[in-house]
Amino acid sequence: MRELPYVPTDQQVQCMAALARFCRSGAPADSVFMLCGYAGTGKTTLVSALVRALHSAGVASVLLAPTGRAAKVFASYSGFPAYTIHRKIYRPPKPGQPFQAVIDNTHRRTVFIVDEASMIGSSDGAGADLLSDLIHYVYTGEACRLILLGDTAQLPPVGCTESPALQPETLRSYGLKVTRVQLTDTVRQARSSGILFNATRLRRQMRLDPLPMPELSFDFDDVMRLDGAEMPDLLSDLYGLDGIDETIIVTRANWRATQFNLAIRSTILGREEELTRDELLLVAKNNYHWSARVDGLDFIANGDTARVVRIYGMEDKYGFRFADVKLAFPYRSVEIDCKIVLECLTSNSPALTAEDQQLLFDAVYNDPELFSDYTPHSTRLRAMRTNPYFQALQVKYAYAVTCHKAQGGQWVNVIADLAGVPTDAMQSLEYYRWLYTATTRATTRLYYLQ
Repeated sequence: MRELPYVPTDQQVQCMAALARFCRSGAPADSVFMLCGYAGTGKTTLVSALVRALHSAGVASVLLAPTGRAAKVFASYSGFPAYTIHRKIYRPPKPGQPFQAVIDNTHRRTVFIVDEASMIGSSDGAGADLLSDLIHYVYTGEACRLILLGDTAQLPPVGCTESPALQPETLRSYGLKVTRVQLTDTVRQARSSGILFNATRLRRQMRLDPLPMPELSFDFDDVMRLDGAEMPDLLSDLYGLDGIDETIIVTRANWRATQFNLAIRSTILGREEELTRDELLLVAKNNYHWSARVDGLDFIANGDTARVVRIYGMEDKYGFRFADVKLAFPYRSVEIDCKIVLECLTSNSPALTAEDQQLLFDAVYNDPELFSDYTPHSTRLRAMRTNPYFQALQVKYAYAVTCHKAQGGQWVNVIADLAGVPTDAMQSLEYYRWLYTATTRATTRLYYLQ
């Protein structure tokens, strides 16, 4: 308790007692602790105190998160290093190939703490069952245990109606004994925040049946209404005040994010070229090729942000346009030279469409400069795993993003795009989760675009 910077609530006292029982050496080896905390309930502070207490008591711990950005946030508030799940549990992949093999867990009597567990799906998008592999890795270590942290009110992974890692019945299906604690009481320090007030109100409204129209409060200094006509001036002011990196528009659809991005580049940033130095980009698809050249970079994850440091050149090839660039990844603290495919920048789909991906595959596969008519199919496939054009990084502009892409991150200024949402859609659980997740991305100022 002495690690907490304030007097804890009764609910937090009970949670800390449950965590202490779980982390003690005599706890069952096949147990898992699920800590679910809504925004404003002090989960972040509680976990930070837990990590410090474990360190003081000499209990080994490993901090993990699903993405590099989420790991960076976890490390910043806990004060200890945090890693992506992929980097910790998988054998480094061969160039151009996704992670496949789970490595041996050599840790002994270690508590693995995973933040943003609501983002963990049954698949990582590359064929791996991330949740199953994480559980297998942790519990093959000697007397190792797992703590999953998350918020059940946030959006579940794409394609899921619920977050598998935060469902007790899912964890029990792996033969684990589940201890679950849900933090619902808002801490006193959070009650003056309009951001957290609205998050709490939305979370409470989610439990009503039927779902009402969402109610938002603007009786706080940190939450404002925004009209579309006001947005160019506001964005210019926020970019100047806190920087482009700390201001984001969160919207519901990829096509709308594209519209916002193009308007921001032309109207506010004054960029006429398709790509410029200092461009802020968002990775649209996991990539395992370019990271193989960088020590300590496990993979380039869907949702990672990057800044263009240098543009070496552009070219047309295979019916697509490519650029050779140097990218800086602030959440990974690395720079890499890579090739990006420019068509993806303005595509209204999440990444290259399946049709475009197939066109690129066929063009490289049948390139006479690479292969003869007698080159075996297996040889062609192996070569394509390291082909820089087929493995080109798929990126989008990163001034406006969908909510799924924003998960795991926080920004000083967030503009939640509520415009054009049909009335019937507003009374769905999916919309409530979207609005709650968008709301909780902001740390200082929140604007609802209406």
